[in-house]
Amino acid sequence: MTTEQIARVTTFLEVEPEVAFTIFTEETNLWWRRGPRFRGSHAADSVVRFEGGAGGRLIEEDGAGSFEIGRVLTWEPGARLCFEWRGRNFAPGELTQVDVRFEPSQGGTRVVLEHRGWEALRPDHPVRHGQDVPAFLAMMGMWWGGLATSLRAQATPRVE
Repeated sequence: MTTEQIARVTTFLEVEPEVAFTIFTEETNLWWRRGPRFRGSHAADSVVRFEGGAGGRLIEEDGAGSFEIGRVLTWEPGARLCFEWRGRNFAPGELTQVDVRFEPSQGGTRVVLEHRGWEALRPDHPVRHGQDVPAFLAMMGMWWGGLATSLRAQATPRVE
């Protein structure tokens, strides 16, 4: 029996769940960090965006075209978003899954992101960078943690 491999990140946004969902899905390019650590495209003007709704896609576009990161599996505004995830170095059919829950909490929304399915990829897969499972999952948690920090900043109410 293979143990499920999950990277989990939690953050708090000072907005209601519906607003948090909208920021996550409609302002993706604003909070998704730039640079080679967070984007597969080397173009400075690449765009990461969701094509809304179940069956839509998460894509990264640049002047050379678009890369489908994954298909949207669940689209429940204000509650849950689930999508497939594949890196540019994944072979056809290699997929993981990202599940994001938007939980009402006093003063805002608790966002819980779980990136699961890593056990389906072979131990020497290039995405693992030669790391054992605990180190790799910690690295992915830090990666998503960086994005969660940007998401939180994007969702912070602006004081005029």
